[in-house]
Formats: sequence, structure tokens, C-alpha cells
Amino acid sequence: MAYQTSLPQFRPAFSVDAGPESPVQKPNASAERLVTGLNQSQAEAVLHRGGPLLIVAGAGSGKTRVLTHRIGHLLATGDARPHEFLAITFTNKAAAEMRERIGELVGPDAAKMWISTFHSSCVRILRREAKHVGLKSNFSIYDASDSLRLITQIAKDADLDPKRFAPRAMRNKISSLKNELVDDEVFASTAPADPWHQAVAEIYKEYSSRLRGANAMDFDDLLSNVVHMFDAFPAILDNYRRRFRFVLVDEYQDTNHAQYRLVRLLTGAPGEPEGVATEGGQLTVVGDSDQSIYAFRGA
Repeated sequence: MAYQTSLPQFRPAFSVDAGPESPVQKPNASAERLVTGLNQSQAEAVLHRGGPLLIVAGAGSGKTRVLTHRIGHLLATGDARPHEFLAITFTNKAAAEMRERIGELVGPDAAKMWISTFHSSCVRILRREAKHVGLKSNFSIYDASDSLRLITQIAKDADLDPKRFAPRAMRNKISSLKNELVDDEVFASTAPADPWHQAVAEIYKEYSSRLRGANAMDFDDLLSNVVHMFDAFPAILDNYRRRFRFVLVDEYQDTNHAQYRLVRLLTGAPGEPEGVATEGGQLTVVGDSDQSIYAFRGA
């Protein structure tokens, strides 16, 4: 993925083979116990401290165990506190599994961590910061069916031929634009002059307006609005960087541009973007070596 090339250099990159209160110390999850039974590569990943960490791990390699034991080890050694973790997965099932496993290692402290999907994490942020994106905190979230229904109605109101300007195709294009962080105003000023793209620009603008009028967002907005907010309000980004000192992302090779930008904002250097004073959190990512992980290692 071309967007991934600006990642900070990962060091080291391990291949995991199958086989403000005081720091929390957990006697039932001692540092020694958390590396017992791991192979050398897995143990190195758990013990790593400092700069960004890339873990190359295929299916069945024990990557979830490595991630959870890494979190437990950081807590057991006093290098981290529970509320400083943001662990992101791509599915609710994976997030539930990680929460369960971490709970088994560290007990009730697991409840103080954010362990969720990208979208769920963004919902929590936006509920707190809704006013900064022009919405109320009780905003609604449109699913794919809701979005298609609204776009279909807007296209009908605009008297567009549904065969020539299929609502589903326009919805997919709008979703793609949002994942590339291209908002309706930018697309309206840059869209090709052909009828289809001009129709998409018109629908996109009206769709965005109606969502705002309904105090609503769609799933793609959850990520793009957080990214745009962090870019526009450095003080808010500073706050979340201070909170999340450790950011862990599973299945990293699957991130789209908006997800990549979100991770980069939370883990970047001071001054990136301009006005941000706080050092970003320590980044750990897991990717599948059989997929596109090497395209964005930044090595």
C-alpha cells in the first residue's frame, strides 16, 4: 500500500513462528511467567521496549498470545499502566478474544484498557468530542443499508436514472472517497468532468448535508471524522497521545488509508502534525507475512 511508506522505521522486526497512579504490579502474572513457554522470537517480541515494533506472524503462529503477553509483561514490569493501552483489532470477535485473554492475565485491570475495533474506538472518541465535528454526542450511526437507502432517495430527488447512476455504485464510490479522506467539498472541486463523477459529487454533497442534519454519521465517517478532528485540533490529539502510551494493532496489513492515518497520528513525533507537542505512543503492529506487510514496513 503506497500510503504506508511513511511509517517510522520498525526495529527490530521479529518473525513469530508457530510453536497517573503508581505502576501496576501483578504477582499472579509475573514478568518471568509471561515469557515461560514462548520460543525465542515470541519472547523477543514480548520483551521489546522502545521504538516501533513489527511482528510478522502468519495464521496459527500464536500472535494473539504474543500481543496479550506483551501487554501483561509491560504491566508486570511497571513499564505501563492499564489505562495507557489502546489495542485495535479488525473484528469484534478478535477484540472479545483479546479482552478475555488479557483479563485472564491481569484481572480487573483489563477493563481499564481500550481493546476494540477501529470503528468502536472511534465511536468512543467521537461521543466525547462530538461538538468538535459539529454534532451532538447522541449522534446516530448509519449502517450500509441506511446509507444506501438515503443515497437512493437523494438520487431519486435529483431525478437521476437509477440504471445509469446506480445508487449502490455511488455509495461504494463515496465510501472509497471517505476511506481516502477525501471529503465532499474536495471531491466536488477535483472530480472528473464526466456525468457519472459529477453526479457522484452532487450526491456526495447532499448526502453529507443530510447526515449532518440528522445528527448522524455512517461507518466511514467514524474514522475520517476522528482523523480530520485530530488534524484540526492539536490539543485534542495531545490529550489522546498522553492517554494512549502504547498502541497495538493486529492484522495491520489490512489497514486502509484512514486507519493508517489514525494510527500515525496517535504514534507520531511531536510536531506531526503541526502544533502537537506530545510524543506519540509506542507502536506495536502485527502483520501476516503472506500478505502485504513488507510493502509498508518503512525499513
